[in-house]
Amino acid sequence: MGEFDGLLQGAVRQAQAANQPENGDYYDDEGFLVCGNCHTRRQVEVNMPDLKAVPFDPKKKVRVKMPVSCRCRAERRKQEEQMLMQDREMRAAQTLQRQSLMDERLRDISFEGFQQTKDNAYNLKLCLRYAKHFDEMLAKNQGLLFYGGVGTGKTFAAACIANHLLSLRVPVVMTSFVKLMETMQGFSEDDSALIARLNRAKLLIIDDLGAERSTDFALEKVYDIVDSRYRAKLPIILTTNLSMTEMKESADIRYTRIYDRIFEMCYPMQFTGRSWRKAEAARRFDEMKNFLEGNDG
Repeated sequence: MGEFDGLLQGAVRQAQAANQPENGDYYDDEGFLVCGNCHTRRQVEVNMPDLKAVPFDPKKKVRVKMPVSCRCRAERRKQEEQMLMQDREMRAAQTLQRQSLMDERLRDISFEGFQQTKDNAYNLKLCLRYAKHFDEMLAKNQGLLFYGGVGTGKTFAAACIANHLLSLRVPVVMTSFVKLMETMQGFSEDDSALIARLNRAKLLIIDDLGAERSTDFALEKVYDIVDSRYRAKLPIILTTNLSMTEMKESADIRYTRIYDRIFEMCYPMQFTGRSWRKAEAARRFDEMKNFLEGNDG
């Protein structure tokens, strides 16, 4: 008997030794071990080389009882594997969310919580379609530009897309130009490492274009970030309070080249309507006023 056959015999013995009867188990009329709980067999008969034959002949077979999972053990193992997979997925989701750089206040935002109005219904439809067909958008390097007044839901819509993709395990980074500028100014070395990190995300979302300082350094970095996505053929979503006229008719060449690149990469979507921030502030004011003027007696 060769080395392989010895290993095979050892594996068979080990498997059989691990399949000992437990409380309630029994043997049926054919000598098979049966689970006392679900009453299905814990053994199956298979053809194996006769490892005891002398001389050894691989063509000579014998019937050997080998362990298998009974129905309840198989179901229990399946449940354990599902729980393990869910735990891994949860850990992966938490890791992706940490790496997303997203503000804590935006992490629970979703399309389900999107308050649809006549002003935003069309944009909601477009954002949903973009998120659901992101594979196509990624292949086309197609981004979005959300522009409009303060508090009209641009950041909320962008966060809906981000969280939808994160739930599908798509790497997304969502931050603001102001935060990126602060980070880059703190870099003592070349900031290409930060840009490379941003480009590991399938989708980069940057809030508040135009809120950064109008210094040569800041505008150069804004262009570098946008252009790096273009060269990497990766989409970007930008939000801004600037109007289309302000972007298209800028007399400053530093801004012009930034906006030209953005318009080449991003489909513009205008956000209009009342300011959600002002409405929420008014609601909170009225709520607090009523509380303070209330009667405890």
